[in-house]
Amino acid sequence: MSLLQVRDVSKTYGSGRAAVAALDGVTFSVETGSMLAILGPSGSGKTTLLSIIAGLLQPSSGEIVIDGDPIHLRSSRTAAAYRREKIGLVFQDYHLIPYLSAVENLLLMPRLAGRVSAEHREKARGLLGEFGLEKRAKHMPSELSGGERQRVAIARALMNDPEIMLVDEPTANLDTERGTQVVTMLGEHVRGRAMTCLMVTHDGRMAEGADRILRLIDGRVAESL
Repeated sequence: MSLLQVRDVSKTYGSGRAAVAALDGVTFSVETGSMLAILGPSGSGKTTLLSIIAGLLQPSSGEIVIDGDPIHLRSSRTAAAYRREKIGLVFQDYHLIPYLSAVENLLLMPRLAGRVSAEHREKARGLLGEFGLEKRAKHMPSELSGGERQRVAIARALMNDPEIMLVDEPTANLDTERGTQVVTMLGEHVRGRAMTCLMVTHDGRMAEGADRILRLIDGRVAESL
């Protein structure tokens, strides 16, 4: 069963002769519980596509359907609520709050939802432990390595038990060894929780553990494996 369907999605910036097509008729689907790697060079539209699926951007045309729900038709307010409840986002530059410790960054999700309980705190510490960060829970982002910050960001995205994980260039700031470790760990957690994951990357080596690979070039699907 397809949890996510992307139907003929295009995104154009500007108009007339100044118009630039970031995406052009992108169509694909992702099965429940699978991991899709979206490969492509810089400027191929990967991050734009991820942002549209997350509801951060509206497509110029086309549809985004998640579990039968056309999320591209949602208002910005309802799209934000949907992200908070159903989608785990991991940004390329982590987007950790610099004045919050690792564990407090994880607790940001329930705090935004209105309440932080003892169960939330236990879950946050448990996730940090799963990612080998139990001794770094009280450290600030500036006191963590790049790999540790990325693991904190992934753990934070798992706090709300999302149906879909959207991960943008999780290894961009890491060397190959640490990048492989992070992607392997991400895959284990996603499959262990029966989630669906879309991972954007420009590095084909990082896509080897994915169930499927989608290649984007100049905003179009060049290959689907």
